Amino acid sequence: MPSGCWEAGNASSAANLPVVLVVAVALIDADGRILIAQRPEGKSMAGLWEFPGGKVEEGEAPDAALIRELQEELGVDTRQSCLAPLTFASHAYEKFHLLMPLYVCRIWKGIPQGREGQKLAWVRPAQLGDYPMPPADVPLVAMLRDFL
Repeated sequence: MPSGCWEAGNASSAANLPVVLVVAVALIDADGRILIAQRPEGKSMAGLWEFPGGKVEEGEAPDAALIRELQEELGVDTRQSCLAPLTFASHAYEKFHLLMPLYVCRIWKGIPQGREGQKLAWVRPAQLGDYPMPPADVPLVAMLRDFL
């Protein structure tokens, strides 16, 4: 007899939404804290906290997009060999379906700074749930807590 996920229904209503591919990272410092960024005023979901990253451009590999986004948003450099894929989020928003691979990175060069007006916070895994996040990011918190 089916139960659990079977009873939750079918996500076919999201089938006609365009898929948007974004990439995110959990930068983890030597103390085991994770860097999160607050979405600045003027952007959708302003004030919510998220894992750094951004949109993957056409023809761009996800890890290359992440390396580019980290340089643009935070002023830090890393390499493909320092990025480890951990999990992904799949979430239907009202106008698009978000697909977001989450990488883990423990090695980078530079000191992260909010280059786009975003506030940054280094947070222990157990405290991530204290920060309001976009719906797609929320399931990633449990995965990170389990991983770390």
